[in-house]
Amino acid sequence: MNPKYKRIVLKLSGEALKDIENGESLDTAILKKLALELKEVHSMGVQICLVVGGGNIFRGLKGAKSGVDRTTGDYMGMLATVINGLALMNALESEGVPVRVQTAIPMEKVAEPFILRRAVRHLEKGRIVIFVAGTGNPYFSTDTTAALRASEVGANCLFKATNVDGIYDKDPNKYGDAVRYDKISYLEALEKRLAVMDSTAFSMCMDNKIPIVVFDMNRPGNIKKAIEGDHIGTVVS
Repeated sequence: MNPKYKRIVLKLSGEALKDIENGESLDTAILKKLALELKEVHSMGVQICLVVGGGNIFRGLKGAKSGVDRTTGDYMGMLATVINGLALMNALESEGVPVRVQTAIPMEKVAEPFILRRAVRHLEKGRIVIFVAGTGNPYFSTDTTAALRASEVGANCLFKATNVDGIYDKDPNKYGDAVRYDKISYLEALEKRLAVMDSTAFSMCMDNKIPIVVFDMNRPGNIKKAIEGDHIGTVVS
């Protein structure tokens, strides 16, 4: 089957990479599974950008609650995304997939600086591009980073891979009567203050007409299904 989307941004939660059983920040089995799924999608000719969070290592907002200055905490969180990006790069390269990591905070020994034209060229040459260090600015989430990069590279869709199978009217882990949306508009998502993404990310996708697909990354094959346009998760458009 042909992919519905030619160029995508996939937003991954840092916490989804965590080894919960052993309390480790990174689970090599999850990284390998993810790399194999992305390899399959990549072989279909889809141009893939990845944005990864850092919540498995450090989350700026959480740090603020324990006395860390918000700006400092956000920079610490950005550096955590660099660690996750390099781990993803290693997992993908182990499967023979060409990858480039681009960082919003210059660190030339670790990754390329984010340069839009270079990122697009990498995509055209069949390389997966991993964007790390957020936007390079505090007070912006990795959801906003994903929406910004999707707008910049001209992505056809923003995919958000989570631990739940779509967007609900309230937390399905806490409320048994939570209702899942199959489709929802950007304005509805903003008005209802649905916590799956922040308002800046929703607004940016709305302004640039980029659909958002929220789906469960823990079910094998879901990334491929989402890119083929199967009805999984929730579509925001």
